[in-house]
Amino acid sequence: MDHGIASLDGSATELVRKLIESGQNIVFAESCTAGLLAATMGRVPGVSNVLAGSAVVYQTMTKHKWLNISEDVLRDAGPVSKIVSELMAQGVLANTPHATIAASVTGHLGPDAPRDLDGIAWSTVAVREKNGITLHSRRLQLSPSTTAAADTQMDGLAIRHARQQSAAQLVLQFCVQIVSPSCGFS
Repeated sequence: MDHGIASLDGSATELVRKLIESGQNIVFAESCTAGLLAATMGRVPGVSNVLAGSAVVYQTMTKHKWLNISEDVLRDAGPVSKIVSELMAQGVLANTPHATIAASVTGHLGPDAPRDLDGIAWSTVAVREKNGITLHSRRLQLSPSTTAAADTQMDGLAIRHARQQSAAQLVLQFCVQIVSPSCGFS
């Protein structure tokens, strides 16, 4: 088995365990991972008890139509930004009332991304609580770096594949850190 897949599966298994223990349900809003988070979670036995679903919102217009993110925000802040990540998580959580946690990810996989955003992603974990929603956001540096990709002469497809797995791994780990028995309406 590919080491990257094994690592993803381990993180997904840990997240499913924590969600079951805490009585939580999760929903994803995925852009650059294009469904990889949900697909990875779907391999774990018992996941149907905790995975509400995933909205794959790759294009900006889909983010606008499905998650009600303003076209102005998408244009002004850009689709790879903290605010868009936060709005993605809030939007998918609002559309999934039985979920208690939402995680979003939006990023530039490259290799033709703007130089300052190449290999950068944003993730937000939104937690529904008694008094509202708490947002936890994080800027992610995806592997391989632009320099490492150039040094190893990776082609565009290999760079995108590696960074997509990196994004999924980082988001799953982020979710594991956030999920606790005390979150939610318990």
